[in-house]
Amino acid sequence: MTKGNAWVLGATGQIGRVAVRALVEDGWEVTAVSRGGGRDDRWDGAVRTVALDRNEEGALAAALGDGCDVLVDMVAYGADHAGQLTGLADRIGSAVVISSGAVYEDDRGRNFDTQEEPDGSPCYPVPIPESQRTVEPGDATYGTRKVRLERDLLAAGETLPVTLLRAGAIHGPYCRTPRELYFVKRLLDGRTRRVLAFDGRSRFHPVHVSNLAELIRLAALRPGSRVLNAGDPQAPTVAEIGAAIDAVLDRSTETVLMAGAPGEDFVGVTPWTSPHPIVYDMTAAERELGYRPVTDYMETLPETVEWLAARLAEGDWTEMFPAMLRNYGRKLFDYAPEDAWLEAYDRKA
Repeated sequence: MTKGNAWVLGATGQIGRVAVRALVEDGWEVTAVSRGGGRDDRWDGAVRTVALDRNEEGALAAALGDGCDVLVDMVAYGADHAGQLTGLADRIGSAVVISSGAVYEDDRGRNFDTQEEPDGSPCYPVPIPESQRTVEPGDATYGTRKVRLERDLLAAGETLPVTLLRAGAIHGPYCRTPRELYFVKRLLDGRTRRVLAFDGRSRFHPVHVSNLAELIRLAALRPGSRVLNAGDPQAPTVAEIGAAIDAVLDRSTETVLMAGAPGEDFVGVTPWTSPHPIVYDMTAAERELGYRPVTDYMETLPETVEWLAARLAEGDWTEMFPAMLRNYGRKLFDYAPEDAWLEAYDRKA
């Protein structure tokens, strides 16, 4: 006997691949929905696939037919997608929707979107609870769109129970913006020294796709209207992550610590760099869902590194990971400014 019918939107993305597998293994009949209608080689043969552009007017409603017991949405953003789901509330038993920790702002109104402004780096409590204030809803940024999505969906709680998962820095294979690329590519390029701003103490709470899939699985079993953080059991520092990737690739790198913020030349910047720790409180997920992580960052790192190395062997990083290029630009691997900084550093030593 199955637990019910689950629809997964964004099924061939990084999270969706693992979530589909977790739901099938837990006894759900799963319909995997993506634009291309593809499937993962590791899925059970019983998984039904549907090709669908959820932004096409009426497409989701037509495909959904009589409905589903739970709808898992990896690709929801803003008011339009919230309206799409609430408009189908009579055909959806409950929903699990991926949100983001990017919605938070500190008590002075600083957030991820203001970090480029003077004194713009947010200083959050450690760990950050779900009760922490968020940015105002709107359409301007990723964070404001996610807040709009959250509020509109929670307002429909009486007709559509929705669990919103505020994900940390998602990691694992198939990531479009893999932060680990920073260290893996440098090692493969033969770099033997690196510079880390803020003494290498930056912490940006990661969450592996398997832990996200476990949260999705549990939320599907326990419908409700709520917001929950999604993070791994540990939040390592950027220096610890660099050392761990060295170990996976059996390389040795000298880490030079920069006491303060990176300069305009990008030296010392990594995808985790922040002057203040960003760590999410997971007690609500433990209390409400009975959540226990199924893995941790260091345990899953070898698989991620192997996947990244294989992708880099296929072509230039800008072609393999265009989203990383859009987010960080070519400066991420522009070594000339770092070499100049290290030369000046060595002269002073």
